Amino acid sequence: RPLSIFIYAVGVISDPDYAGTHLDMLEKLAGLGFPICPLIRRVTGPQACLDYYREMAERRAELEYEIDGIVYKLDDLALQRRAGFIAKAPRWALAHKFPAQELSTRVNDISVQVGRTGAITPVARLEPLFVGGVTVSNVSLHNPSEIARLGIRIGDTVVVRRAGDVIPQIVSVNLQRRPQNSIPYEFPQQCPVCKSKIIYEGEGIIARCSGGLICAAQRKQAIRHFVSRKAMDIDGMGDRIVDMLVEQKLIENVADLYRLNFDQIVSLDGFAEKSADNLIKSIALSKNTELARLLYALGISQVGETTAEQLAMNFGSIESLAAARQEELEALPDIGPVVAASIVDFFADANNIAILDSLRELGIRYQPIKLKNESTQHDLPLQGKTVVLTGTLQSMPRNEAKKRLKKLGAKVTGSVSRNTSLVIVGRDPGSKADKAVELGVTVLDEAELQDLLGSAFPE
Repeated sequence: RPLSIFIYAVGVISDPDYAGTHLDMLEKLAGLGFPICPLIRRVTGPQACLDYYREMAERRAELEYEIDGIVYKLDDLALQRRAGFIAKAPRWALAHKFPAQELSTRVNDISVQVGRTGAITPVARLEPLFVGGVTVSNVSLHNPSEIARLGIRIGDTVVVRRAGDVIPQIVSVNLQRRPQNSIPYEFPQQCPVCKSKIIYEGEGIIARCSGGLICAAQRKQAIRHFVSRKAMDIDGMGDRIVDMLVEQKLIENVADLYRLNFDQIVSLDGFAEKSADNLIKSIALSKNTELARLLYALGISQVGETTAEQLAMNFGSIESLAAARQEELEALPDIGPVVAASIVDFFADANNIAILDSLRELGIRYQPIKLKNESTQHDLPLQGKTVVLTGTLQSMPRNEAKKRLKKLGAKVTGSVSRNTSLVIVGRDPGSKADKAVELGVTVLDEAELQDLLGSAFPE
């Protein structure tokens, strides 16, 4: 579809004398043929800024495109450079959002959806209304406690706003317009898909289907997660293919992926012999994996990539992890009672154990892991250190660098703070490198990273 843009800034300008101010730079870009917003204005002082804000708020509805606020910027480019950045945000620019638009509509129904981990999310089905530039007909009610807080019922008139002009939400219920025959909404006791019992976590805040991988709604999401790039990484197994396999009853759980044959796949809509053969090869390739990937792929509630790696390093096998007591799990760093209980519950479910047994019988193998213990921990050169990577590495993909740093005992995170031990910078590192210098954090370039890894992993 035809798209149009406005240019609001450029990156680094090699000629320091090209422009002295932001507005001068934009005017020069306009002279080169770039489209510049005609509403940009240079003002002086806070009152002039507020006057401009109010003017744009009034003119907002007349524009041919959606805006959710304005941005104030220091005009002097030298001052911009001196001000610098905080994390990803410039100190020389400030967003001033418009108040969210609010409108009323009727709740036609309240239904529930089942997610990959079995979380039950209630959704208000609304009489469609146009708010904040889009038509809204469905709004998440998040959890049972939010329904109770709002006191919402089917048939109610509610006030809807788009939070930040992005996410629609119900703000309040107009009780004076409530129908006389309305009754309080009762949260279902059974999963709407598999009819398993709904259980509650976190003092009733989170509702969850107890059906696990027998629940068809969870099944699709669980298999999509299992085959994803950060999990078992089955190339070519996209959401559409997973949906077809489940809907045609070719697979009921993740183990069934490894029972698929060429004839079954080539019969699917959109597959030819070569694409079917490629997918069979991808499935076979995924049988040789890493324990952390497999644990993450299982979709255990509360267990993300980092926790999966922690579990793999401390238990070394699925069998050892399955036998772990809750107090053993809670003794690990960053694993609290909720995560530990979730892991114990997963391995206490006979359906999950049956699937793990099937995966083992079907040839899923993971590389052996040297367990963490006190003697090895103290030998790791980066044990207890927090490392941040920024910029593009030339010698290896970032994920490979992360993996090798973690093998040295490092905790790799995405943001720089006073708790950061090292920042490793590649090409075009951005604001993280500046923040490291500002905080006095040690900075290594890629050559020094290679020296560090080379001494730890000699050829």
